[in-house]
Amino acid sequence: MTTTPPAHLRLSTDDTEDADDAGDTVRIELQGDLDHDTADGLLAAVTTVLGDHPRLDDLHLHCAGLGTVDSLGLSVLLMIRRRTGHAGVRLHLDDRPAALDRLLALTGTLDHLTTSSATAAGPFGAEDPPRTGGNGKAMTVRPTGPDGTT
Repeated sequence: MTTTPPAHLRLSTDDTEDADDAGDTVRIELQGDLDHDTADGLLAAVTTVLGDHPRLDDLHLHCAGLGTVDSLGLSVLLMIRRRTGHAGVRLHLDDRPAALDRLLALTGTLDHLTTSSATAAGPFGAEDPPRTGGNGKAMTVRPTGPDGTT
């Protein structure tokens, strides 16, 4: 039985500074699989970009060359969305392949990852709506679990 080597993720970064001091844009092109073996590299690259560009307005992840995305790859995309949102940076997932769109739609993360992160405070838009029961009234949600903590 032969195995094929893992498709490594190659990242190409392009920085663009706005001439009128309005801010910066960074584009990272993704080529290969975003999976258990490669997801940490993308997160590290984005973390470096956020640290190196304090005036960053937009982060574009160019996804046309993206292959397989596994659960850890999706988790890293969500972490990137969280970090860009906290930094006030708009995240763009450009040229998404159909397989990535299907994964994001299936997991309910498509809108969360493709809406403006600079304007949305929470995953539901400007404000996270309160949880409601079937009657529309706000309800308190308490964790339940095997450890019995509330």
